[in-house]
Amino acid sequence: MPELKSNPCISCGACCASYTVDFARQELQSEGGCVPDGLAVELNDSLARMRGTDHARPRCAALVGKVGEQASCGIYEWRPAPCREFGLRAPMGLGDDACSRARARHGLPPLN
Repeated sequence: MPELKSNPCISCGACCASYTVDFARQELQSEGGCVPDGLAVELNDSLARMRGTDHARPRCAALVGKVGEQASCGIYEWRPAPCREFGLRAPMGLGDDACSRARARHGLPPLN
């Protein structure tokens, strides 16, 4: 059986510097979840957004390092659901359209 490639999502960071990340407020620590409140902006009674992801040049406040070189999520274990669901095929070295668009935005080739 072929060995799985290391997960490029752990060191890429392109999606973290490309997209707005909205998630259920229940995922905030103050609501019983794991996402640190200081890294989020409450939008309304049901939604929160990762701080920095709605800027003209998005960059999640939890992103550490340089995109495409050595980037990581500072709250990887506590990241919200949209981040957990993004790039599910990346551990196999496979990207999807959203991944490819994010990587292209930062001058990186697609994973395929």
